[in-house]
Amino acid sequence: MDLAFLKPLYHRPGPYASVYADLTRTTEDASKAAELRWRALRTDLEAQGAPDRTLRAVEHVVHEELELRRSEGLVLFAAGDEVVRTERLAGPPRTSLARVAPLPHVLPYLAGRGERFPHLVAVVDRRGGEIDCFTAEGGHRHREVRGGEDHPARRTKAGDWNQSRFQRAEENAWKATAKRVGREIDRAARDCGARAVVIAGDVRARSAVLEEISEGVLEHTVESDRNISANDPGLNAELARILELKTAERVLSVAERFDRELANGQRAVAGLPATVAAVRRGQVESLLLDDDPESPARLWIGPDPGHVAATPGELRRLGVTDPQEERADAALVRAVAATDGDLVVLPADGPNASLGVGAVLRYSD
Repeated sequence: MDLAFLKPLYHRPGPYASVYADLTRTTEDASKAAELRWRALRTDLEAQGAPDRTLRAVEHVVHEELELRRSEGLVLFAAGDEVVRTERLAGPPRTSLARVAPLPHVLPYLAGRGERFPHLVAVVDRRGGEIDCFTAEGGHRHREVRGGEDHPARRTKAGDWNQSRFQRAEENAWKATAKRVGREIDRAARDCGARAVVIAGDVRARSAVLEEISEGVLEHTVESDRNISANDPGLNAELARILELKTAERVLSVAERFDRELANGQRAVAGLPATVAAVRRGQVESLLLDDDPESPARLWIGPDPGHVAATPGELRRLGVTDPQEERADAALVRAVAATDGDLVVLPADGPNASLGVGAVLRYSD
């Protein structure tokens, strides 16, 4: 996943409070139970030495969420007197936790968030289409396209001497509409940088539109095999299924490339020491991490994202006067985000599940 969206998170000096709160309400005393769960997390933050102003900022956001009941779970990261990032969840987080540390504890958030592709959904019929573009951060733009030519005003009876003329007119209108819709899909896909394009709707209209889409967009396009309308609740389920497949393809592609490059002794490294060295040199194109919230691996960090080392002495030799110990995954994610690398969280049941940490490199030494 592209980590660029995390960059603003690291602009504040620590310590950071990371909170994963379960706000589910499933019983008669649900509100009280959710409040008690939050108070337990707050106690954890206090015990870990969270600054008072940070506690107040976190508490304000959580209480507002509890009052408005907008979500079943909440992830937030705070530093100083500000909650820097918040994400509402449709369900509870995988694990409720509260942590105070030099860096935000982002791996559980990233693993749960998963890959988010800029994508486009087009629902088409013989008179036009509705196009929705979604950015990786959830931004949304809606466009409607209607055919530029009138469709035949009436159908003719079989045997009518005008039947063939009306059929030709209808076919021409469909082709013109498909060309217009295809052109608009191309434009919209370029505008939002779509890495997945889903075409749904009328079967014949889908086929006509697919013939009009450019090759560059077509290679990212999946045709829904169902005749779904724009307002059909099944469209979201179909979209989720397709994006899940795209995510699996992406993870598999990076894992296969990692294995290939590592076997050839070229642009890949495995293990914590080699990955740290590559991170410090800005070589990492894709960081691969196990989804292990209980990982004991630790590194030492400084104020700059590139200040990452196995020992505090290494950082002092780089001019860091006050090295701090941190989770290895938190330190590596910050460093890779700063150098515009991306992340692949390896699934527990995947072929590289026991890797721990590794990286595909931009260049070899």
